[in-house]
Amino acid sequence: MKKEQVITRIRDTGLVAVVRAENEDSAVRITEACLKGGVPAIEITFTVPGAHKVIEALATRFNEKEIILGAGTVLDPETARIAILSGAKYVVSPSLNVETVKLCNRYRVACMPGAMTIREVVECMEAGADIVKVFPGELFGPQIIKAIKGPLPQAEIMPTGGVTVENAAEWIKAGAVALGAGGSLTAGAKTGDYDKITETAKRFIEKIREARGQ
Repeated sequence: MKKEQVITRIRDTGLVAVVRAENEDSAVRITEACLKGGVPAIEITFTVPGAHKVIEALATRFNEKEIILGAGTVLDPETARIAILSGAKYVVSPSLNVETVKLCNRYRVACMPGAMTIREVVECMEAGADIVKVFPGELFGPQIIKAIKGPLPQAEIMPTGGVTVENAAEWIKAGAVALGAGGSLTAGAKTGDYDKITETAKRFIEKIREARGQ
């Protein structure tokens, strides 16, 4: 799948499931629950033990029509390259590492570095980011999107952290191109209630579509 197609599909769906888990089995089950709920964009964070193996397993198990597989918490180009070789089609970072963005652009893989300020957003864009991840979103709330897009209407913003079903519509209406949801989406995994993840995913998608007037 080409880089542009990956970005378009993430924009169209409007939600990236941020998967943090204690082990590979849990990560796979969370992924399956999210896919069942209509969320194909799955971000396996490198805080998951053996994250690259999880990415490899998912890339083998599901085809590109079923899943948009990415890697998260990527702090450096070495990790980014491992993720890409394992099957990741996009790379997400909590902050900007210019060398990571360069590597992703070298291999034409979508890159989403994190930012907290206007200056950092501009630096991400200048470095070649495809989408800028505003993180942690809970420190600002949806109003930060409007604040950024005032001077930077061209910025493509995806908030992560503090994104919930209850405020998903507010983030979208503020101008977010997509949302990153972690614990608020995957909380059911802690009690083994993967059906809850599926239901939450469906609610997220419904709220995003309503906010977009679809």
